[in-house]
Amino acid sequence: MTGLVKAKKYDWTDSNMALFGSDTEKQVKKESAATEPAWQGAGIAPGLRIWRIEQFQVKDWPKEDYGEFYNGDSYIVLNTYKDDDGDNLLHDVHFWIGKNSSQDEYGTAAYKTVELDTYLDDVPVQHRECQGHESSLFKSYFPKGITTMEGGAASGFRHVTPEEYEPRLFIFSRDKDGRIAVRQIPRAASLVVPGDVFILDLGLTIYQYNGEESSPSERAKAMQYIGNLKSQRGEATSIVLDGGSVPKSHEFWVKLDQDPDDDDDLDGDDDQKLLRVNTDTAQSELVKDGSFSRSDLKSDDVFICDSGNTVFVWVGGSASGAEKRNGLPYAHNYLRGSGRPWRSITVVKEGQKCPQFEAALAA
Repeated sequence: MTGLVKAKKYDWTDSNMALFGSDTEKQVKKESAATEPAWQGAGIAPGLRIWRIEQFQVKDWPKEDYGEFYNGDSYIVLNTYKDDDGDNLLHDVHFWIGKNSSQDEYGTAAYKTVELDTYLDDVPVQHRECQGHESSLFKSYFPKGITTMEGGAASGFRHVTPEEYEPRLFIFSRDKDGRIAVRQIPRAASLVVPGDVFILDLGLTIYQYNGEESSPSERAKAMQYIGNLKSQRGEATSIVLDGGSVPKSHEFWVKLDQDPDDDDDLDGDDDQKLLRVNTDTAQSELVKDGSFSRSDLKSDDVFICDSGNTVFVWVGGSASGAEKRNGLPYAHNYLRGSGRPWRSITVVKEGQKCPQFEAALAA
């Protein structure tokens, strides 16, 4: 594995849904979805399935790596569960986009998400997730938290022996939902702050640096993470360092020799608004500025329901097949003109169960 380099920040406003949109306008056929080997057995029982996009192909992601994502890749995540009566299976299908995932991978993941939806008879609720801005629903699938790392299939990532390991720095911190997230960051001393816990993984030596203001749960999560690493490597040694008492001459600081990466993808809530999609032009027109309710939605239209945090596409029951399959491009086009284009997208068809959408509706 090559050393960590400062990759170009992923531009969430790229028009990389054009590839996806042109394909979906032809409409994905059930017959073609049935020929995708990855979908065989998908959604037949409750549980989680994850696939990674590799060279335009859908490949199973190892179950032992569920919750781990590489920022150079795109993934498809299917959650299957039973309805309240326990009689029917329901699904949520997400595609997750790493910051350094290519436009082709983005388009393939989006296209294949719709294909999987078709394979499952249009039952799933579709979602798009962007690295670092995942929805609460997506995060709920991973009780141990999400870990994001540098690299990916295209960069030739492979598991290496500890002796060949390229040093990596991880931060353990709470996200906006209160869950402890783990992500790889540049090995920069300026990023080591008192409020979080950090792991510097050198392969045979693993340092856990506990910031002076870090929480017990963050420290416990880091210890658990190190335990998993050591079980994989056998001879690795771990050392716990107390923040504020580590001299600058220590190996921990010496190895932090990279520049910090800029990250201005800041979360926050925008104002709520409701827009109707012109399905001929894929452009949207404002219907209501502020909160919206179910009575504002019409069965023969497609709406962008912007809750301020998540963008929902509501597709009326009388919409055409093409309109039902182009919900993701509609939202993508809308978000390209927003100040925060990385926000989560959820496509809801009229009559589908989606608690997140119900919560966004005005009482």
